[in-house]
Amino acid sequence: MPSGAAVLGVDGCPGGWVGALVSGGSVTWHTGSFEQLLALPAHVVAVDIPIGLPAGPSRRAADLEARAALGAQRSSVFFVPPRVVLDATSQPEATLLSRAAGSVGVSIQTFHILDKVAEVDDLLRRRPDPRVVEVHPEVSLRRLGGRPLPPKRKLAGRTARLALLQTWLPTLALPSPLPGRARPDDCLDAVACAWSAARWLRGEADTLGDETDETGVPMRIIV
Repeated sequence: MPSGAAVLGVDGCPGGWVGALVSGGSVTWHTGSFEQLLALPAHVVAVDIPIGLPAGPSRRAADLEARAALGAQRSSVFFVPPRVVLDATSQPEATLLSRAAGSVGVSIQTFHILDKVAEVDDLLRRRPDPRVVEVHPEVSLRRLGGRPLPPKRKLAGRTARLALLQTWLPTLALPSPLPGRARPDDCLDAVACAWSAARWLRGEADTLGDETDETGVPMRIIV
């Protein structure tokens, strides 16, 4: 990264968001709302949440390309449902709204992140911020390491992810105590997001998908 530049990787966690602010090879940890994290002095903010939502049955090219990049581990990339599901108050209602828009049902896992999708979508539509890009940690880690990793919720998976990220940040360690209500895998995902943010800042990142949604917001994943 350019001298003095900072990048922020952001991942959702219980109760809000966890951010890894990387500057000069060191990491500081932050929690709070997405709006609060945007106030940090970062040149790029890479977040693991869909940005840019389809209006109907079409799948985002970014999601299709991300799933292809992960091969057998493609299930970690959720298909982004149409924008209308943000109005749902339950998973069955989200499924009904999605199907009415010509798409498919909404999984319980996808429903549980809709509040964070809506939080980011609302903020960026009110206050567009060119620093913010969408990433997917598993795709970033695959690009960094070149091979599949064990499941992130298991010790072997966390150990492998930490070792891989230490090839970028040699002094990286999981914070103790953990920030807020973040889990170890949330923190590692935030650092993986920051890795892609640094690549974007240097002009070296790849882009999956090249579309815009009905509001003009890019639908892309940065790697």
